[in-house]
Amino acid sequence: MSLKSLPIPPIPEEVVRVAHTVFPHGNVVMQVRDALGTIYTDEAFADLFPTHGQPAFAPWRLALVTIFQFMEGLTDRQAADAVRDRLAWKYALSLELTDAGFDHTVLSEFRARLIEGKAEQRLLDLLLERCREGGWLKAHGRQRTDSTHILAKIRSLSRTLRVAQTMVYVLNVLSEVAPDWIRAHAPAEWVERYGQRLEEERLPKEEQERTQYANQVGTDGWMLLDALQASCTPDWLKTLPAVTTLRTIWEQQFEAREQGGQWRKEPVLPAAQLITSPYDLDARNGKKRSTFWTGYKVHFTQACDEDAPQLITSVQTTAAPLSDEGSISAIHADLAKKELLPDQHLVDSGYVTIANLVQSQSDYEVDLLGPTLKTHWYQAETGYDLTHFSIDWETETVTCPQGRTSSSWTPVQDAGKSLIKIKFSQSDCKVCPSRTLCTGTTRRPLTLHPKEQMQALFAARGREKTEEFKDTYRHRAGIEGTHSQAVRTMGLRRSRYIGLPKTHLGHIAIAAAVNIIQLMSFLRGEAPAQIRLSAFKQVMKQAS
Repeated sequence: MSLKSLPIPPIPEEVVRVAHTVFPHGNVVMQVRDALGTIYTDEAFADLFPTHGQPAFAPWRLALVTIFQFMEGLTDRQAADAVRDRLAWKYALSLELTDAGFDHTVLSEFRARLIEGKAEQRLLDLLLERCREGGWLKAHGRQRTDSTHILAKIRSLSRTLRVAQTMVYVLNVLSEVAPDWIRAHAPAEWVERYGQRLEEERLPKEEQERTQYANQVGTDGWMLLDALQASCTPDWLKTLPAVTTLRTIWEQQFEAREQGGQWRKEPVLPAAQLITSPYDLDARNGKKRSTFWTGYKVHFTQACDEDAPQLITSVQTTAAPLSDEGSISAIHADLAKKELLPDQHLVDSGYVTIANLVQSQSDYEVDLLGPTLKTHWYQAETGYDLTHFSIDWETETVTCPQGRTSSSWTPVQDAGKSLIKIKFSQSDCKVCPSRTLCTGTTRRPLTLHPKEQMQALFAARGREKTEEFKDTYRHRAGIEGTHSQAVRTMGLRRSRYIGLPKTHLGHIAIAAAVNIIQLMSFLRGEAPAQIRLSAFKQVMKQAS
């Protein structure tokens, strides 16, 4: 496919006449074209296409179709049919009523070009730029961020089923690319063992039997790897991604070959770092409070000023185990690149760390606002926590509530973090009448962060107690409604695609689709939806 950039044609007159007759008040898709134009141009995607070859379907149209597709939760085939039979879509795409559209595979090819060219962000960024031109989006102001879990497009596998299904996967791949080789090297009994998709119900139930079964699978895998490493095996076959996956999973789940290659009681890596399926190498196991899942995590950042549409400004898709606090820097860097940094950033406690409080202000001049994590030491409830101590940064001393001065001040490095270890004299602590309120040992130790970080923490905790904080922080809750909208209407909860890059592209398209719905509602003068009350509750509220 090659790109022949052509001027964007006007909407055909017959389409305009019929569309306004059928939709006298318009609909969302028609309003997009009337309010925003086409949003995209062919030139915006020109670098993704060669200059010679069969002409491609106009990229600006494919970009719009991708957004409309996610707005309505359509498959590729359904979206291609909508281009042919939806009047409003023809209106937005400047197509004649008789236009036959394109084959549905064109959409997957377009997504592949976006990912290969690292251009998926353009679907959102060009829309945001158009909103800035229209005066609906501005830098500074207030924005909010929250994350939600994403299920990978795979089934969750136990350790035993994972290794067995990996053999099924690798043997199927080798059968497709090298059938003669697989016939020469695969024992006949493997057909019974790996000839079909495996289910947990078919595996042994007793622990000893499952271990024997896992060791049998391990032996088969090592045999296959040995055959692949033989000198008579073509080099290209040795380096297939499926073969690399087999070797990696075997190294994680089995002991080294030199040590017998037996089934490990525990994997060599933490569960969050293990490959969870041979079919999606990016998916990982995640846990957030009581929720466990296999897949990814997405962070939506959204403008939340009261006099403007609530538009998503940044999308970050990460591996499931990555903590929320580790995403703040990437979010701010993304917003800075777009020149959309807020003055105030509302987040929950998962994002608020001492380092993030300082870095957000020093690097980006962003006020990170959210509840800080509380200390779980017993002194915080019934005794002397850190707030009861007086810190003198100049003399490098700490004074306890009873007026005693620390005996040592020791800077240390712990897991790459700069900390300060404080100790008090045992002779002071042993005779202290308030020792039970302070420590259960012979003397009280304290751990401090650097001065700038500690001051930021104390300031944040002090602000949490004010009415101003409560009034401002209530605006953060709206991001959960945005997640709910994307989950219920656009399929956000489960990825449509395999792998992190494709999953992220889907999240970008969902964010753009949410923005279009939010903007059209704003332009129609509709207020953001409030919490719905049941008919019964409304009646009783009126009665009271």
